[in-house]
Amino acid sequence: MRERSSRFSGDHTVKTRMTTELSNPLALIAELTHRCPLHCVYCSNPLEMQSRANELSTETWSRVFKEAAQAGVLQADFTGGEPLARTDILELVRAARAAGLYVNLITSGLPMDEAKLAALVEAGLDHVQLSFQGAREEIANEISGARSHEQKLRVLEWLKQHRIAVTLNFVIHRRNIDQLEEMLAIAESSNATRVEFANVQYYGWAFANRENLLPTREQLNHSVEILKRAQERLKGKIRIQFVVPDYYAKYPKPCMGGWGRKLLLITPSGDALPCHAAQVIPGLAFENVRDKSLREIWEHSPAFQKFRGEAWMQEPCKTCDRRDQDFGGCRCQALLLAGDAAATDPVCSLAPLRPKVDAILAGMNSAPRAEIFVKPNWLYRPNPS
Repeated sequence: MRERSSRFSGDHTVKTRMTTELSNPLALIAELTHRCPLHCVYCSNPLEMQSRANELSTETWSRVFKEAAQAGVLQADFTGGEPLARTDILELVRAARAAGLYVNLITSGLPMDEAKLAALVEAGLDHVQLSFQGAREEIANEISGARSHEQKLRVLEWLKQHRIAVTLNFVIHRRNIDQLEEMLAIAESSNATRVEFANVQYYGWAFANRENLLPTREQLNHSVEILKRAQERLKGKIRIQFVVPDYYAKYPKPCMGGWGRKLLLITPSGDALPCHAAQVIPGLAFENVRDKSLREIWEHSPAFQKFRGEAWMQEPCKTCDRRDQDFGGCRCQALLLAGDAAATDPVCSLAPLRPKVDAILAGMNSAPRAEIFVKPNWLYRPNPS
């Protein structure tokens, strides 16, 4: 990892209109495009995606990276869609590095070849996060709606030739959770130092395919045993991270580290969001980096202010001892399950609507095994023009 500039040290907090202090954003999630060669059934992109014609230019992204660094951001996560679909990807990596940002490429590995990888490293790329849909080609290709698995394995081999940080990301669900041992074997054969076993988050395309993606309780319990053993066995060699699916959790996760507290996301067309799915919440207007600076949006945008602090909270969050740990959970999940973005995230065991989540799990876990594991008719993510 390259050293960070000293300008990021010290106290850079400002006061919000509420009584809490607002820290600088730590990371910029740059959705460079919604174009992608894959059609994953759990994609976090919105159901209405943005076309190539509306994407930010190289020059605008370069300005955004400079503004991000000036605002205190340390890391830029290049994502999509597939960020490699941008023909100017090398210029964007150079621009982010020139601004002093640590650059992480979140990629499917398509389209990638050895020459492109070498060029990205030469341009200053710090880290590659390579996503996998499974350990077996049949399921991986089924989930992605494309022939992609063999290419990912090739990219893993090419990465061994470079001094660059590598993370593997396996997205876990009912159709591949029985492949954990094989996924671990792939990780151990690579030069990755970190592996994420990321259970599907149920918004975007995953929400539309939820009934076919949720793992059973039996599958979940077995997976936790496997991954805990692997964490102990691989300690000091590979860092393994996993979190149980939201619907099975006792308490919600602090989504994105809390709404507008640590991260901000820029869509391909330049809208600034507090999280990936924020556009599903009605009544929020998102400001655009074409019109305002990143600092101005972070500090003053009504959308970012909406769920900061505690003033917006309902009971039981309002008086809960955990309110400064999970911040009420995911606002988008609250909207999708409770119909109210300000409600306590229904996955919380203390939420008034937790019985709704329990009913979803009960219905799925009580279904005949033959029905649960039949190959689904997926709703695949399309590719925007």
